Amino acid sequence: MEVSRSSIDRAAAVAADGQRDPHRDVSLWSLAGANVLSLVIAVVQGWTLIDLMFVYWLQSVTIGASYCARMLSLDKFSTQGFKINNHAVEPTAATKRQTAGFFAVHYGMFHLVYLLFIAGEAPPGTFADPQLWGCGVAFALNHIYSYRYNREADQRGTPNIGTLMFTPYLRILPMHLTIVFGLMATGGFGLVFFGTLKTAADVAMHAVEHRVLARRSMA
Repeated sequence: MEVSRSSIDRAAAVAADGQRDPHRDVSLWSLAGANVLSLVIAVVQGWTLIDLMFVYWLQSVTIGASYCARMLSLDKFSTQGFKINNHAVEPTAATKRQTAGFFAVHYGMFHLVYLLFIAGEAPPGTFADPQLWGCGVAFALNHIYSYRYNREADQRGTPNIGTLMFTPYLRILPMHLTIVFGLMATGGFGLVFFGTLKTAADVAMHAVEHRVLARRSMA
């Protein structure tokens, strides 16, 4: 199954549009601040890049699961600009299931590969560290609220299923680039590099999400 890249372009355009006046978006700055704070804590606590990547991986899996659930819970949605196998599709229950299924497999495969890379570089005891799992659990609990809020917003409007599907892929870039550039064992530089990309990905997702919510409110 192939999906149209026009939806990726749409998500990128939405992110850029949502960032035109960031000074008025208090939540955006608080998100960026939280990311900077987490990076400072990682440095103070002596976390390695692998530690931070594992926590990020847990967060990304949680986000992927929530977006898959959101797609499956849609009552009405738009397929404007969204294609499957280069063919336009209608907003039907079959389209919803096919899109969510493809996303679950494709996004899941990326994260399985990332986990194998992390496991290959992780020192003994990394996956048993309660601090790392605690961060992952805390994020998951926080995201339950976000999922419920966003699902209610989805029901009030007509979100584009292509935008919903492609938005979580912004989270892939930090891990992908860090692995491709071979920075997993570079110490402090790799930590700062990954932390910067992580912040950028979170801010971009935030911008997309808020722009989509703004469109829903006008629906």
